[in-house]
Amino acid sequence: MQAPATLVGQSPSFLDAVERASLAAALNRPVLVIGERGTGKELIAERLHRLSPRWGGPLVTLNCAALPENLIDAELFGYESGAFTGATRARAGRFEDADGGTLFLDEIATLSAGAQERLLRVVEYGELTRLGSNRPISVDVRVVGATNEDLPALAHANRFRADLLDRLSFEVVTLPPLRARKEDIALLSNHFARRMAVELGWSGFPGFTPASTTALANYPWPGNVRELKNVVERSLYRWGDAEVPIGAIVFDAFDSPWRPTESLTTRTEAPALPSPKIDPTTDVAATTDVLPAAPSLTVPDLRAAINKYEHDILTETLARHRHNQRATAAALALSYDQLRHALKRHGML
Repeated sequence: MQAPATLVGQSPSFLDAVERASLAAALNRPVLVIGERGTGKELIAERLHRLSPRWGGPLVTLNCAALPENLIDAELFGYESGAFTGATRARAGRFEDADGGTLFLDEIATLSAGAQERLLRVVEYGELTRLGSNRPISVDVRVVGATNEDLPALAHANRFRADLLDRLSFEVVTLPPLRARKEDIALLSNHFARRMAVELGWSGFPGFTPASTTALANYPWPGNVRELKNVVERSLYRWGDAEVPIGAIVFDAFDSPWRPTESLTTRTEAPALPSPKIDPTTDVAATTDVLPAAPSLTVPDLRAAINKYEHDILTETLARHRHNQRATAAALALSYDQLRHALKRHGML
């Protein structure tokens, strides 16, 4: 079982966002959390709940993008028996589940226009009506919404209700992407690595080599902290040596010499080469020189040369690193498994 996620960082931009959330937590007002994927929006929502007077109540989460439009209303507001086909018994929605606590609506920008309208009424008046019922139900819920979209731009384009945006944006916490808080990369990397070392049963975390630390710092991290966590944990797991500093960072889990280069679902036929134009008055036998003759290739010799070149590189790099395979893999920018496959292919194991 993994340890619960925590907010880790010391960069000014990150600390400012955390401080803003901490100040807003004490007030019974809606809050919007804005940030790219993987920046920790759900952790800020949890902080808003735990530091609020509602900390003893439920924290209910709904990913609005994970449900089809026709189920969002039923999930949010509940339904009565017979409200639609398959509704054999009444069911409370997420708002009723979160009564007295906090409802975290992730990907809130994906809500349909109808759901936005009903959400506005609940936020404004604290009342909802289940599907298939005309009886209003009072709820006491604090709404925290999250998105990676530009909500004011969506409202200007009439894709998000401006009145709902006004009601939800009492406070807006915008999380910086990881590339804007580079001073936190090493801190986060060591934090995730130590936790992974415990999970792997290591006696301690041996650290990263300088080259690995530089590689982590220079990577753009499009997936932000979530991607960094996966990369660090994967790298420790594949390194597999609790005594030697981590010398290879596995950024791409799909990286393999046998990785498919083309999807079968997108494969298209190669375009046909244009046929040579032949004058009908020309003798067919004389047209053999229309296309140049293909050069003679000695494919076996070429393959042998490539194999020898690869074998020489492996031999020289192994010798330079005293046959330490992990150090050799790092020097060749290969994973440990890739190096082992190459050595087996050349009969060097």
